[in-house]
Amino acid sequence: MTEYTEAESSYKTLSLLAPAVYIVGAGPGDPDLLTVKAQKLLVRADVILFADSLVPEEILNLCRKDAEIIPTANKTLEEILPIMVERVRSHKSVVRLHSGDPSLYSAIHEQMSLLAEAEIPFEVIPGISAFQAAAAKLKIELTIPGIVQTIILSRISGNTEVPKREELAALAAHQASLCLYLSARHVENAQARLLEHYPAVTLVAICFRVGWKDEKILVVPLPEMAKCTHRENLTRTTLYIVSPALSQVIGRSRLYHPEHKHIFRGVSG
Repeated sequence: MTEYTEAESSYKTLSLLAPAVYIVGAGPGDPDLLTVKAQKLLVRADVILFADSLVPEEILNLCRKDAEIIPTANKTLEEILPIMVERVRSHKSVVRLHSGDPSLYSAIHEQMSLLAEAEIPFEVIPGISAFQAAAAKLKIELTIPGIVQTIILSRISGNTEVPKREELAALAAHQASLCLYLSARHVENAQARLLEHYPAVTLVAICFRVGWKDEKILVVPLPEMAKCTHRENLTRTTLYIVSPALSQVIGRSRLYHPEHKHIFRGVSG
């Protein structure tokens, strides 16, 4: 984890953040995977509201000693929003710290709509998603030429219904690199839908709390997906990656091929 001494972080006093809400992606868990912009905001913000069930407390070590830290795991949006509005109207800068990347399963749409309605300025700062961190840990490229060129990010229907046109079996028909979020509690159903189209020899990476100290990544054949999930007692914070890329089949990109001509390089002679 990045350590900031008083001298290194002294710049925080040189420029104050504008009173606004900064919706920040904290990444998958590892504090070193925060973006530079996210780090700067955390160092300077007056108030930090963070999803404490999904964001490691170590990330808060970057915050000012006098910053107001507000955990939100036990709060509803109706409780969170007035806090953000009141603090900004009191001329304070507010970081709303979400796990992963805010564009994926973070419930920011309703927050942004209500902030706009209240005329509270806000900005969204992207973060690394679990599927990217997991691919890095697995040392795989999810788009191998000639093997797979599409990544699908989805989930199976549960408490939140998936539109029928996005049902898992329909997505599995593409046999793409499929990254399945929020599905551990419905893993038997997910496995059955996936096996309708992926060959049984297809590998699946079961990725639990990627980037946390208790991270666990297991790679098993698709028919063992549910059994392994139950054996490891995984019920939440679990990502599944189902992909031909996990088979370690080698494909060659045209980008760096000696016969590939583009504007920066002629044909090798």
